[in-house]
Amino acid sequence: MRKDERYFRMPNEMQYNKVEDILDGEETVLLRAVPNRRAYILNAVFKMMPVALLWAAFDVFFIVMLFANGVFAALGWFSLFIVAFFALHLAPLWMWVSGIVRAVGEYKNIEYVFTEKRIILRSGLIGIDFKNIYYSDIEGVNLKVGIIDRICRVGDIYIQAVSQSSVLFDVENPYALLSEIQRIVHDIKTDIAFPNDLRPEINRGFRTKYTPPGREE
Repeated sequence: MRKDERYFRMPNEMQYNKVEDILDGEETVLLRAVPNRRAYILNAVFKMMPVALLWAAFDVFFIVMLFANGVFAALGWFSLFIVAFFALHLAPLWMWVSGIVRAVGEYKNIEYVFTEKRIILRSGLIGIDFKNIYYSDIEGVNLKVGIIDRICRVGDIYIQAVSQSSVLFDVENPYALLSEIQRIVHDIKTDIAFPNDLRPEINRGFRTKYTPPGREE
C-alpha cells in the first residue's frame, strides 16, 4: 500500500496514547479536565449497590439454610450443581463488583481536553481510546448533578452531537464549564453561518437587540 507522506506518517508500533499525539500542527489545548476521583469511584460504588446487596443477601440466606439443614451433605456430588447455580444467580453482585474494579482501573486513563476545534475524550481500561466531538457538530449540552455529585461539588455534562453522544463525568466547576462550552459552540456556529467578511458591523437580528461582542453601539 502506498501512502502520501504529506498526510500519512504512520509508525509501525501502536505507541500513541497521549492527547498530544493526535493533535494537528496548529491545534492548541485550551483546557484539560479529569473526573473528580472521589466522586467517580463513589458513583461506581453506589450504582447498583442496593440491588446487588439485596440479591446477595437473598442468595446467602438460602445457602446458609441449605447448609444448616444438611442438604449439601445429603445430595453429594449433585451439590456442585447447586453451587454452580448460585454462582450464576449472583450475577448482579459480580456485575456490581466488576463495575467498581473497572472504575478504579480506568480512572487514570480518563481525560477531557478542550481545543479551539473540538473536545477530545481519552479513556480506556487496557487500550487507550479517543473520541472527538467537534464544536460545530454539537446539538445540545446538558448538566446533571446527582446526590454524590452535589456533595463532591461536581457534575456530569451530557453532550449531544451529530450521530453521537458523550458524557463528561464528575467534572469540577460544572456550571462554568457548561456555560463555556455553550459559548464556544454558539460562536463557532455563528462564524460558520455568518463569516466575518459577510457580517455587518451591526447585527440587528430578527426583532432582537443582539449585537456581536466588541461591536456595541
